[in-house]
Amino acid sequence: MQRLATAYRLTLPQLLHGAGITLHGHGTLPPAELHLNHNAARHLAVLARTPLPHLTRAPPHLPHNDTARSTEAAAHWKRLEAEQQPVRACTLCTRHRSHGATGTAWVHRPAHRLVCPRHHQAAPDPRLTTTLHTLAVPELTDAHHAHQRLLRHPRATTAWTTARAITTRWYDHQQHLTHRWHTRLTKLIADSPHLATTSSASPALLARDLVTYPETVALARTLAVLPNQPHRTTDDALSLIAHRLELPSLASNANDPLRAFLTHTRH
Repeated sequence: MQRLATAYRLTLPQLLHGAGITLHGHGTLPPAELHLNHNAARHLAVLARTPLPHLTRAPPHLPHNDTARSTEAAAHWKRLEAEQQPVRACTLCTRHRSHGATGTAWVHRPAHRLVCPRHHQAAPDPRLTTTLHTLAVPELTDAHHAHQRLLRHPRATTAWTTARAITTRWYDHQQHLTHRWHTRLTKLIADSPHLATTSSASPALLARDLVTYPETVALARTLAVLPNQPHRTTDDALSLIAHRLELPSLASNANDPLRAFLTHTRH
């Protein structure tokens, strides 16, 4: 809808008003998204000169079977939790998919699509209004391909969720991989200077998921195949994981989230 408004040189509220849609509340992407009822979706289809069933292929959440069809055409803003917020899509993929119409789009990106391996772009945080360049950090592309292989494992989802929680804790508490992650962050800032000038948060926070991505994938792949055998001790598992993360060892700390997981959760 924002692209339609831009094409007509209107603001989004002006576009909705002109289409006979009543707008309720205030908001903006990415912290909020616009919800339309069935009549509003019909008005949008007329404005876009696209049959509603076809239009729902693009924004699939448009209502097309709402039973309350006698109500006014209305739209309202809905606040999104951080995990639900869209991020910027790869600009070159967007330009290709839109046949050159635009290079800007928001996307609800699944975890295994963090990086565009073809164009070396990523947007790890919704607060970033421009994608980051990743060409200077080739291990991110390698991690992307490894993540696709992880998806074939039946325990992929659980392993990924656990691994991400662990590496996020390590990152926030500066444990184990601090020097490696700081070096990676420095390369990302050098390639994408706008990362350091975004006022909403620090570069370390905005790029966290991207900085930790290779180790998160490596940890998830290891956890997915780690056997639940009583005779395999926690120390054995830690040694294997340290090897997979290319670390000489993992410090023995009872409060470490990985040790806690291996000791209290796996068995």
